[in-house]
Amino acid sequence: MALGTIAIQDKSLTGVAEKVLHGERLTLEDGVALFHSNDLLTIGQLANFVNQKKNGDNVYFLQNLYINPTNVCEAHCKFCGFRRDQGEDGAYTMNMEELLHYVETRFHPGIREFHIVGGHNQHMPFDYYLDTLRTLKKAYPDVTIKSYTGAEIEFFSRISGLSIREVLQELMKAGLQSLTGGGAEILTERYRMKMSPEKASTDMYLQVHRTAHELGLKTHTTMLYGSIETLEERVIHMLRLRELQDDTNGFMVFIPLAVQPIKATAGIKRRNSAIDDLKTMAISRLMLDNFQHIKAYFINIGTQLTQLSLTMGISDAHGTLIEERISHAAGALTQQALTVDELVWLIKGAGKRALERDTFYNVIKEH
Repeated sequence: MALGTIAIQDKSLTGVAEKVLHGERLTLEDGVALFHSNDLLTIGQLANFVNQKKNGDNVYFLQNLYINPTNVCEAHCKFCGFRRDQGEDGAYTMNMEELLHYVETRFHPGIREFHIVGGHNQHMPFDYYLDTLRTLKKAYPDVTIKSYTGAEIEFFSRISGLSIREVLQELMKAGLQSLTGGGAEILTERYRMKMSPEKASTDMYLQVHRTAHELGLKTHTTMLYGSIETLEERVIHMLRLRELQDDTNGFMVFIPLAVQPIKATAGIKRRNSAIDDLKTMAISRLMLDNFQHIKAYFINIGTQLTQLSLTMGISDAHGTLIEERISHAAGALTQQALTVDELVWLIKGAGKRALERDTFYNVIKEH
């Protein structure tokens, strides 16, 4: 694509556009300039150019089931509406029988992945979290277990006395096949000390994923945006992940997550704007040149914006989920799940190829 084929309205983006079209890596200053620009169409075109080179018209989704074994949590993150204290109204911790019943009443043969995250429940031993994986793997040996966040892994290390590497090795023996992306929030200490001071630090989150990659696990990662972070911090977050990806190539996908506004302590007064959502997803595609996929999380931004994002750098429309709880506890107004037909309609409606995948982006079938 030649520069002249892009109708750049914000001429200050000309240099950035030239870099993108020539395959040059963008800097912190470039990312901040993109966020400060109101020229969404140019940013979207550039992101689409990058995505077309990486993925063509392919958009991926999978059939998965979300499982949250406990909402009891020692942390008090200011953006979270899901957590409860032990004994508080609404608090729960599934035993293994309850866990199996939960899955059995929602499972169907098309499900390829269990996505398992929960609270940092200090009242349960590390063995509880191992047994969760063992129980599910025994009952559903063909389903991939993508489980626990980087922050949960750090928590398991503290309650077990094991190193991060040892925790991951024990979880892998129990059935762990990939880590989820949560717990990243914003990877600066200023943000974390204000919003989630009891959870893993920036360095620890990155170290967990580095160690997982060294052990052969492919993982996911996220960014929770739209509260007290600066635009520069969003770009710093991306660059820290990009640097780790340069070293390990262990991340499969980056997932920008718009914060939900139910908690006054989250530092926001209203839902994130559609413009900022689209811009953030597109800039993620431009900055994270060593990531194969950027995912749109329809739970937080809705299906219509998800569909539009497929023309602005997004190559993953997520999955069926069956029942999402965490974002909805924080105030999400979207559907808790989508059917395969709904996902296929969404993808094809954007003029894309709908490819059903497994956890590792192996194509199962084209719809």
